[in-house]
Amino acid sequence: MGTLLKLIFLLLTAISVAVPAVGHSFESMTRVWTFDDDLPRTLPANFQVSTFFNGRPAGDWKVFNTDHAKSSPHVLAQLLGKGAEHAYETVFINGIKASDLELEVSFLPIEGKAYMGGGLIWRATDDRNYYLTRADPLEQNIRIYRVFKGVRYLLKNLDQIIDVRLWHTLRVSAKGCQVQVFLDGKEMFNLCDQTFSTGQVGLWTKSGAVTYFDDLKLRSMR
Repeated sequence: MGTLLKLIFLLLTAISVAVPAVGHSFESMTRVWTFDDDLPRTLPANFQVSTFFNGRPAGDWKVFNTDHAKSSPHVLAQLLGKGAEHAYETVFINGIKASDLELEVSFLPIEGKAYMGGGLIWRATDDRNYYLTRADPLEQNIRIYRVFKGVRYLLKNLDQIIDVRLWHTLRVSAKGCQVQVFLDGKEMFNLCDQTFSTGQVGLWTKSGAVTYFDDLKLRSMR
């Protein structure tokens, strides 16, 4: 009987560990988008392009077959090659909201007159309110912003050599108010901001910058 009670106790303990308490989520969720199984000239499932103030799509976002992919054969590309100074080309992933997270993407700058490069969006309540970090090979800097009601507020800037000929990896780690940003594995920023606590994630370019994105990764802790 003693052995049987021990077995029952161990079984109940295992169940209590495996099943989260009511009102709590699982510890983490990891998603990876390589875009290699998506059809060229389409948007991946659950990706949605936002709109400019005049109602037009905010960029020409589509899966693109290219020899320059980081993980062959496809990338997600922003191909609209013209745009106003403050025209933000953005795409969001529907059905996913995250608070604490690690978000990473590789990007290759292709062309751009006013701006080049790309960025990551997180904790977006809509396409006018979110956090953004972006790297620009024309300005040779990396920045982190709070975008509130469509207006960007600069939180941090760092001058940084960014080779326009190479793929680069941008990563964000957000836990509570604490945010870290990494470029090619090197920490760029470590700061606290409490404006947004949860929301969608997405990708960003500006002013008609043609950019390839690949190997988008999201690890959501809650």
